[in-house]
Amino acid sequence: MYSEEDTLPLSGIQHFAFCRRQWALIHIEQQWDENLLTTEGKILHENAHEGKLCEKRGEVIITRALDVASDSLGIRGTCDVVEFHETPDGVKLFGRKGKFLPLPVEYKRGRPKANDADALQLCAQAICLEEMLSCKIERGYLYYGETRHREEVVFTAELRGAVERMVQEMHELFRREHTPKVKTGSFCRSCSLKDGCLPKLCGGKTVSAYIGARLGEAE
Repeated sequence: MYSEEDTLPLSGIQHFAFCRRQWALIHIEQQWDENLLTTEGKILHENAHEGKLCEKRGEVIITRALDVASDSLGIRGTCDVVEFHETPDGVKLFGRKGKFLPLPVEYKRGRPKANDADALQLCAQAICLEEMLSCKIERGYLYYGETRHREEVVFTAELRGAVERMVQEMHELFRREHTPKVKTGSFCRSCSLKDGCLPKLCGGKTVSAYIGARLGEAE
């Protein structure tokens, strides 16, 4: 169990799956920069959070910008949308009649990706909800802005295990304040931090080491 001071942002799971160095630059070295892709994603999330924070449509309760956390994983964050579907197998909700089962829905720009970054983030949200509500969530959805279509994600044992291993590695790197070395690839072109990462100039150095070396040259 992690203390509140040791919790990490749940959103970092997607950064970590995309590039461990990008995650470290953002969450350890506190670097951030916007590009077209991050701006489009930000607008999509803001649209998802617009309107009432909670409303009921038929037998479904829809909540937006729901804060979630897991003490066992040591993460916390915000779900774009959580749908609570009425079912006899669900859980009681304060102030509501009947029982409901939560179903997380995460909004993403673009279209489905070749990697599991989005699915890992969604699964982590489900684990948080399960821990908070003492329930079991079998699936969730990723909504992509470009296709305007929902993709179902089944929370398999393999996906859950991948989340747990990834979060453990994130905590270890964060504890050590370690920024992984550069591993370049085609994905670097879409990264908003490519100018701060300096993959071609840094080689295997961390950003802090590169800056330190340049400062030493200036003395």
